[in-house]
Amino acid sequence: MSEQLASLPPKKEPFSFSAWLSKHNHGNRLLSLIIFLPPALLLFTIFVILPLGEAAYYSFFKWNGYGVPTNFIGFDNYTRLFKHSAFETASLNTLKIIVVSLVIQLPLALVVALNIYKKSWSNSVFRLIFFLPYILAEVVAGLIWRFVFDGDYGVMAGMAETLGTEPWYILADREWAFTAILVVIVWKYFGFHMMIYIAALQGVPKDLTEAAKLDGASRLQTIRHVKIPLIISGIKVSVFFSILGALQTFDLIMPLTGGGPSHSSHSLVTYLYTFGITRMNVGFGSAVGVVLFLACVIFAFTYQNTIQKERG
Repeated sequence: MSEQLASLPPKKEPFSFSAWLSKHNHGNRLLSLIIFLPPALLLFTIFVILPLGEAAYYSFFKWNGYGVPTNFIGFDNYTRLFKHSAFETASLNTLKIIVVSLVIQLPLALVVALNIYKKSWSNSVFRLIFFLPYILAEVVAGLIWRFVFDGDYGVMAGMAETLGTEPWYILADREWAFTAILVVIVWKYFGFHMMIYIAALQGVPKDLTEAAKLDGASRLQTIRHVKIPLIISGIKVSVFFSILGALQTFDLIMPLTGGGPSHSSHSLVTYLYTFGITRMNVGFGSAVGVVLFLACVIFAFTYQNTIQKERG
């Protein structure tokens, strides 16, 4: 009997896709790299590395964008940049956007998300309403609010007429123009961060919140000690997008004020556009672009290697 069993062919193992994938995983990864990596590297080199290299090269020349740059001036563009009062104003304004985003916009988005994250038809309606400003193109949003702030024909004009006061041209006021821009930025983008928080809150296990209620925790205590610690990863992502977006603010400012009045409402990007492109000073604009790129890269690497690497 044992001899008969020994002569039988070995039993064939049933096919397992996971075992096959594990066996051929190294080869598949290598094949994926060969197929997908070269096109990605080519596109990244053409559209990112080469333009950055050219911008760094042009920043050492006084050049209007025509012909081949020949007037080499070294670091004069950078020296002029850091001594320019409008650049100081643009840097301060960009810092204001970051502070307002972190102190007002993100907490507002979190408060709204905590109130409408549960699934219901009414909450869905509110989510749509609050998310609508983010759907609008930045230029369209800027034009809408420019009409709202207009002292002759807009909402501000109507309010002034109703109250019997002189019309207020807020976008032409050096002291208040950028404050108006900050209001529009908060209105435009808080819905995006709200949706990030809603997605994170919907992933919080209900068992934990119910256990907290059974233990006698109030709503605020549940939010502070249960919900917020569990969505801290979403908050970190939201902060990252908020700061990086503040460094790149452009489309909203141009239709509202164009950086005016008297260059008082520039961000770093509108400053680059105004003093580099529109004035045909491509060398100087390249220097601004290099400084802005370095600021974004330093922030991104620092944030991802410190804050986002922390356990949370």
